[in-house]
Amino acid sequence: MDELARAIGRPESDGVSALPDFVVIGAMKCGTSTLHAQLAAQPQFYMSEPKEPNYFSNDEIYAKGEAWYRGLFKDAPAGAIKGESSTHYTKLPTYPKTVERLAALIPDAKYIYVMRDPVERLISHYIHEWSQGVIACPIDEAIDKHPELVAYSRYAYQLEPWIGRFGRDRILTVAFEDMTANPDAELKRIAAFLGAKGEVKWRDDLETQNVSAERIRKFSGYSLIVENRLATALRRALIPRALRDRVKAQFQMRARPELSADRLSRLKDVFERDRGDLVRLMGTPASEGS
Repeated sequence: MDELARAIGRPESDGVSALPDFVVIGAMKCGTSTLHAQLAAQPQFYMSEPKEPNYFSNDEIYAKGEAWYRGLFKDAPAGAIKGESSTHYTKLPTYPKTVERLAALIPDAKYIYVMRDPVERLISHYIHEWSQGVIACPIDEAIDKHPELVAYSRYAYQLEPWIGRFGRDRILTVAFEDMTANPDAELKRIAAFLGAKGEVKWRDDLETQNVSAERIRKFSGYSLIVENRLATALRRALIPRALRDRVKAQFQMRARPELSADRLSRLKDVFERDRGDLVRLMGTPASEGS
């Protein structure tokens, strides 16, 4: 084994190349899990497992060290285009060190940023945090108490440090709405940006990822009681359906939350200004999803 590789903990066989060629950097609740799964299904690509290592953003994960991160890509076939997808990378001001850390280790990577209507993203984010037990109050109140709900939908604000460090040409913006309406065309556009050779095709047989349609609030013991197959079978066999439904209703968001008219108006003003900033930063008209 090479002495330098041993000293810094790099894999013996692929110490230099076991790093991603690209990163899907966000945004949260914009279809990044689905895109990650679709890319993983293409023969030209190798995607990390877990999907979101969050290595460059989260201090406790960054502390695991470079060798741990390289290990996520050590099994990539020769010539595969390697990638990972961590939405924490575009969560300012929560994770301010991401760009600096990433630029130090993979300065030549390319980046994909998926956006959607910013209000829809915010609402989906709120539902996610409600289901995780992070937020308990109504959505208008939550926006005041949790400013990240708005911050993560300000796409220009999130992208500005990336563009400043790496330039426009290294960043591809993708609209969730375009990916939904024309998935195969968008996948081909993404693959071309990443330099993939050969045919890529959207896999309709893959389930849409990361969808929480039932909007069930997690609670202590949720995985053991709800996600455990044996517990589910026993519950269905022993507890009447009507009673199960009444209990479930206590933990379910019955309707998609709606913003007040005043709040929605103010948010649209914020996001319209941010959209203008994004056009200026990227130098091209922003997509409909931004």
